[in-house]
Amino acid sequence: MSLSDPDPVWIAARLVVVLLSLALIVLGVRVAVSRRFPPAWVRVARPTASQRSQPVRVGGGQALLGACLLVQQAPFLVPMPLLAGRTLLVVALLLAVTGAGWFVLLRRQAPA
Repeated sequence: MSLSDPDPVWIAARLVVVLLSLALIVLGVRVAVSRRFPPAWVRVARPTASQRSQPVRVGGGQALLGACLLVQQAPFLVPMPLLAGRTLLVVALLLAVTGAGWFVLLRRQAPA
């Protein structure tokens, strides 16, 4: 499937996934670099004290999962050989595992 596919619904759905993944990457990097959650997130989610102390963990995991979604959609939007598409699928799976591992393993103790 590529952008020349006759079904516009699939193309639109894939482009929406690409836009959402780009937003995940941008927001995740912003949270990880600034080490602060956006105020809207804090108001809506109301994280506990231990959760508020871990923006690098949450932002980094979010950015890696956004990158996973973006890499996953590339073979469907850009024409490429089958081997390159399968390689990108493996890279996307590695990014997903890395993002989950980042979130699980990067635990910091809340200050006492």
